[in-house]
Amino acid sequence: MDASTLEQRIVRYGDLVPCRTAFIDAHTPGSNQKENFTIIGAGVSESPDQYVHIRETPGFNIGAAGQPPRCTNSLHTHRTAEVFFVHSGRWRFFWGEHGTDGEFIAEPGDLFNIPTGIFRGFENIGDDYGMLMAVLGGDDAGGGVIWAPHVIEAAREHGLVLAENGKLYDSKKGEQLPEGIKPMPLLTPEELKQFPVVHENAVIPDYVARYRDIEALARQAPLRVLGADGWLKDKPGFEIDFLQRGQVGLGDAYRTDRHEILMVHRGHWRVTVDGVSATLAPGDTCAVPPGSERVIEPTMSGETALFLVRNTDDPAGPTHVD
Repeated sequence: MDASTLEQRIVRYGDLVPCRTAFIDAHTPGSNQKENFTIIGAGVSESPDQYVHIRETPGFNIGAAGQPPRCTNSLHTHRTAEVFFVHSGRWRFFWGEHGTDGEFIAEPGDLFNIPTGIFRGFENIGDDYGMLMAVLGGDDAGGGVIWAPHVIEAAREHGLVLAENGKLYDSKKGEQLPEGIKPMPLLTPEELKQFPVVHENAVIPDYVARYRDIEALARQAPLRVLGADGWLKDKPGFEIDFLQRGQVGLGDAYRTDRHEILMVHRGHWRVTVDGVSATLAPGDTCAVPPGSERVIEPTMSGETALFLVRNTDDPAGPTHVD
C-alpha cells in the first residue's frame, strides 16, 4: 500500500459531504436543518443526493448525523443494529411510537446501542452544532428505515412522499409518483402492536456506555465496549473497542483477517498500514483492510480516544445477548 492508497481509505472530518434531503422529514419543521453523512457503505438514505465516501461495506455501515441546536431526527426504526457515539454536542434520545416510552441525555463520547425493533429519535439539546457517529448493522443496513406513521403523514403535508420502492418524491420540485408506484403504506394498528415497549430502566444499564466510565475501565488495556464478550453484550455483526493513550500493547504491530474501522474521538493518532503512515485527527475515519499489518498509536500527550469497529461472523440482526 502506498500513501495515496491509504489516504483514499481515510475520510477526513473536514471533507464530509452532507445531504439535507436524505430522509422523509427533510421538509418537516424542526427536522429540516439536519445533515446526514454516509461515510462507509450505502447507508439507508432515501435520496439520490446522498454522497457516499467509501462504498465498500465490511459487514456494517458507518454514517453520521449533524444537527444544529433544537433540530430533531424523527422517530424511526431499523431491522438491524444502530449504535451511536456522540462526537460533539449534547443529545436527547427518545423512543417509542410517539417518543414517550423513555429518554436519556448523551454527552460527548457516550455510546448508545439502541435496542433493535423500537422507534427512536434524537434531538440536539446543546448550544452548538452537534455530530453523532453511527454504526448500522449489515451490508445493506437492513433494507432501509421504517417510519412511525405520524412522521410519514407530517412529511406529506410538507411536500415529501415516500414511495413503496423506498424512494422520496418531492412535490416542491414538481416530482410525482411514477405510474404504478404507490405511497409507502402506513403501519397498521395491528403491526404497531408488534413493536415492544421498552422503558428507561431496561435500557440505561444494558445499552448505554458513558464516556467517563469507558475511560476509567480502559486505562490499562483496550476495552471491548460492545460485543459478545463486551461490556455491552450484543452480537450485531460487529464489535466496538475503545483505545486511549497509556494502554498496554498500544502501538504494537499486528494483523487480522477482519475489517477494522478507526473512528477518532479525541486527540491525534498515527495509523501505519503495511509500513505506510498517516495521521488521523478528531472526527476522521479510516478503513483498514483485512490481512494488512497495522500499527495504531496516539501522537500526542493528553486526552486521546478512538473507537475501533471490527466485523464479526455473527449475522446482522436483533441479536441482543441477555
